[in-house]
Parts: sequence; C-alpha cells; structure tokens
Amino acid sequence: MPPLTYDEIKTARDRIAGHVRPTVVAPFAPGVWNALEFTQHTGSFKARGAWNFVAAHREAGTLPEAGVTIASGGNAGLACAWAAREAGVPATVFLPQNAPRVKVDRLAEYGARVRLVGREYAEAAASCAEFAADSGALLSHAYDDALIAAGAGTLLEEILEQVPGLDTVVVAVGGGGLFAGVATAAHHHGIRAVGVEPTHCAALAEAVRAGEVVDVHPDSVAADSLGARRATELALTAAQHPLSTLLTVPDEAIIRTRRDLWDHHRLAVEHAAATALSALTTAAYTPTPDERTAVILCGANTDPATLSDNR
Repeated sequence: MPPLTYDEIKTARDRIAGHVRPTVVAPFAPGVWNALEFTQHTGSFKARGAWNFVAAHREAGTLPEAGVTIASGGNAGLACAWAAREAGVPATVFLPQNAPRVKVDRLAEYGARVRLVGREYAEAAASCAEFAADSGALLSHAYDDALIAAGAGTLLEEILEQVPGLDTVVVAVGGGGLFAGVATAAHHHGIRAVGVEPTHCAALAEAVRAGEVVDVHPDSVAADSLGARRATELALTAAQHPLSTLLTVPDEAIIRTRRDLWDHHRLAVEHAAATALSALTTAAYTPTPDERTAVILCGANTDPATLSDNR
C-alpha cells in the first residue's frame, strides 16, 4: 500500500468541511493542550474518516444503494452509521459480542443494522466481508483505508491553527488509522508525532520491532477501541519516520488518568482517549520546558457509571 500523503489530507479537509465539528483545543497544563475531539459527531474522531470515505465514494459514483458495511469495536461503526445516514444510504455494522452496550444502543439510534459476531474484532470483520460480498454493500474498514486515515489527519491541521508553533502531538494508537493520518500531517509541518499504546495492546510497536505488520493478542482495558490484532501498513510507514516515537503505558495508568480527567476536569472520556494523556501523566513522555504539546482526547463513548471507579 502506498504511504499516505499530505495532499490526501488536504483533499479530505476540503471534503469534510461543514460536515464535521471543528475540534476544540483547551489548555491543560503549561505548554500542554488537549484537543477535545470526543465532542465530535458520534463521540469520536472517527466521524472525520467516515464522512471522507462515504463522500469520496459518492463523488466517484461508487456508493451503492445497498449502502455501507463495517466491522468495528464500536466507534468506527457509529461513525459509519452516522455518515451513511447523512448520505441517505443504509449501514450494517458488525461488532464483537462483548462490545460496550452504550455503543450498541447508539448504533440503533443512528438507524444501523447491528450484527454481533464472535469475541474479537477479527471474527466480526470476517462476517462483515462475507456480508459485503453477498449483499453488494460497500465494505469500509475501521482504520485500514487511506480515506479513513486522511480524514483523521485533518485533526492536526485544526490543532495547529489554534496552537501555532506546535512541537509535538500525542495520540492513542489501536490499528493506526488516527496515528497514520495525524503523523503524516505532523511530519509535513516538522512536528513530532508520539503514538501511545496500552502495554499489552501494542500492535504498532510490535510491527516496528518486526519491520512488518504482525498479529498480536490484545489484552487491555482499552481494547474495545484500541484492540486491533494488527496495525496497518500506513501506520507502520508513519511510525518509521524519524519524527515519530512510540510509547506504551500500563492499564493502571490509563484507568487512573481517565478517572482524574473526570474527577478534576469533568471530562468524560473512554479509555482510549485516556491512553494518549497517560503518556504525560506517567512521565513516559516528558515535554521540555519550552515544548508546545497537544494531546488528542479521541473519544467519549463510555459508560458514565465507570468514570469514578477502578474499571
């Protein structure tokens, strides 16, 4: 797969303009800003890539009446269902049986047809591919698609407008769609991209070590959003750039950071969003005194009942 280009991100930004909510960037600590992307349509950054994907296929005349189908741990499915509804076509979403109830319920609100299959994303993805072949629906992917990654990359452009002179952007990594897009845009501007994965859910770090994408066995409190069995080629290419750094953080830190965001800032985010900020709160990544750093809080599709406990 060819590497993602900055031109693809610029095209995506023009395509999604007026359809997604511009991200809000808020000061968090001296020299550190949070991009509150969890306020996006459907509760996560995924709306950017989903709309770019659907709109690009509509422009090309390749969006079928059968609509779109996707396998997702939840957030990508929500975004796909939202984008399909906006485009006036049906969406069929395949999720693992252990997907959070809050995400399943919200899919129904967007009018999606929900299919629960297996215990892991890979099982849901296999059923989704069979459905696409049988039905003629357009097969989307939760993260392994240049249109999806380019849509995610538009985030960096919006952050940079609000934090001029940005040095570093920190982002959680699952399959790598968000990282590929944001890192590609960051590198174009000479900005460091720090990818953060849970310790036992680190498909991209394993790919970098192996020099190629490899299968892993995700096991993390953030696996509902970050539990990809393998990273994408696009993410691996972005991670191998000299301006990229990969870090891992333990689940205990993710849980603590998520709880602190609620207790002290009243920000209700999911574990994936807390993963990125955990790099700073655990000192896995320590900005220099004059460094300007932005952390992407990527999603908020979570059970509010768990915000003040140890889950």
